[in-house]
Amino acid sequence: MSRMWTSLPDSLCDLGESPFWHPEERALYWLDIPGRAVLRTRGDIAAPTIERWAMPSEPGCMAPARRGGLVIALRDGIYRAGEWGGALRLLVPAEHDTRTMRFNDGKCDALGRFWAGTLNEAKDAPSAALYCVDARDGRAPVATRMAGDATTANGLAFAPDGRTVYWADTAAHVVRAWDWASEGNVLTRPRVFHPFDAKPAGWTSGGSVPYAGRPDGATVDAEGHYWVAMFEGQQLLRFAPTGEQVAALATPVMCPTMPCFGGDDLRTLFVTSARRGRPVEELAQWPASGQVISMRVDTPGLPVNFFED
Repeated sequence: MSRMWTSLPDSLCDLGESPFWHPEERALYWLDIPGRAVLRTRGDIAAPTIERWAMPSEPGCMAPARRGGLVIALRDGIYRAGEWGGALRLLVPAEHDTRTMRFNDGKCDALGRFWAGTLNEAKDAPSAALYCVDARDGRAPVATRMAGDATTANGLAFAPDGRTVYWADTAAHVVRAWDWASEGNVLTRPRVFHPFDAKPAGWTSGGSVPYAGRPDGATVDAEGHYWVAMFEGQQLLRFAPTGEQVAALATPVMCPTMPCFGGDDLRTLFVTSARRGRPVEELAQWPASGQVISMRVDTPGLPVNFFED
């Protein structure tokens, strides 16, 4: 497995998130949440043109749609755009108080339903939840609450066999798992997939106190292994379906935010990252912070799931 990271030219964001590889366009998409923008590459991925599409509020996550365009979770609801730069049509309004909460991490499952979690910006209560929007076969879109009791929804991923859902609570330093009957969309047997040590008191970026980070965005590979970005941990971790850590990849950024697999063979690992609010000394030491970084890997990922409506 190669250990050589490269940065995507002109990909700088305040807080990059929700990357996916669009196989038909051969393009990488991702978000800048505080920058209120959707971004994508055009042309050769090694030297692309980067396009930015301004959003009316913070986009937390998105997915491509089978009939074209995107489904996007903004602060106040989940929207549908029929094409790049097109009008945003509200599918489902948010149930949360948009003054203190917004949508965060999410993606589609293999059956074309869009899942999106929320985030409590005050981080003072486990009031975040995970929702699933089903708009298949022309039905009116309905958001079903699937899980809750989290502070910062992150790390959503689906096992390739459709039998397990993973979901992280970043603030709680834990990744959870559920047994999943994907056809009926029923979650059972909630459990801790992997816990992480809390952030040590007095930890500072560049200091001597060790910290492995906390779980942010995630994906799974073709072997069913779970990859998670460790915010402030300067690494990606790979876990077997048993919850055993099997690999760690150091990153040239202190705050990786979410991985995805792309390229024609799905063996390029793309990772978004953050720079907003980071110390000046950290940004000087890790100038790739906020950019999309990538490396080649041995095990391919899975194709992105499209929203069906």
